[in-house]
Amino acid sequence: MIAAYQGEAGSNSATAARALYPESAGLPCTSFEQALDAVTLGAADVAVIPVDNSAAGRVADVHHLLPDSGLFIIAEYFLAIRFDLVGVDGATLDQVEYVRSHVHALGQCRKVLREGGWRTLVSDDTAGAAREVAELGDPRHAALAPPAAAALHGLQVLRPGVEDDPDNTTRFVVLSRDAAPAPDMGEPTMTSLFFSVRNIPSALYKTLGGFATSGVNLTKIESYQMGAGLNASRFYIEIEGHPDDRSVALALHELSFFSSEVRVLGVYPAHPRRLTA
Repeated sequence: MIAAYQGEAGSNSATAARALYPESAGLPCTSFEQALDAVTLGAADVAVIPVDNSAAGRVADVHHLLPDSGLFIIAEYFLAIRFDLVGVDGATLDQVEYVRSHVHALGQCRKVLREGGWRTLVSDDTAGAAREVAELGDPRHAALAPPAAAALHGLQVLRPGVEDDPDNTTRFVVLSRDAAPAPDMGEPTMTSLFFSVRNIPSALYKTLGGFATSGVNLTKIESYQMGAGLNASRFYIEIEGHPDDRSVALALHELSFFSSEVRVLGVYPAHPRRLTA
């Protein structure tokens, strides 16, 4: 089993991949597109990709890549996100002038950055920021990085747990070449799909009406403009339930009447975190 992820060893994505597939060989990738291509081309069996963060919102690049990737969601995973402010061995907070990290991490640690008054530098990912600080060997440079990255690069924790929200959580999805829909066993299940509405008045209202009348809960809906013209938008939705459930089947049947395209992206078990939210 080879699990591809965006980022370097020690990143949050690497941690999620290891939690899901502890015996797998991780395949670090420089971009989300490269991680998805690794699965498409057979260099990896699955890709573990972040899609949403409780503080920073959706990971925009991913949602634009998924429709045309040809891959399927087979699982989801919620990871508690922790960031430490780390520097080279022997450094002190008073010496720090610059803090580097991924743009999302910088946005999730605004309070400590505001308190410190440091200049921020954007890195490709959080683990990469830790590596850059280690390579610089300069006490003026620090990084916002996961605990695993600090240990990996031999950095000193200057201040632990600096994320703004103690409940900071990122949701990951696992993508595979094969659909592998979860069987309908009566367990909590999620269904993800894309659809494009027909270019008629009230099309979106009508497509979503079936979910309301059937009592199906939508947990996410996002729109994407297709191309540079004024074509009808494509929508990505996530719903609670299995397509074989009678209520979900009825809602999807009604959806098809007012859509020019409907494509199920994945049917997968709901992560236990959803049951405690």
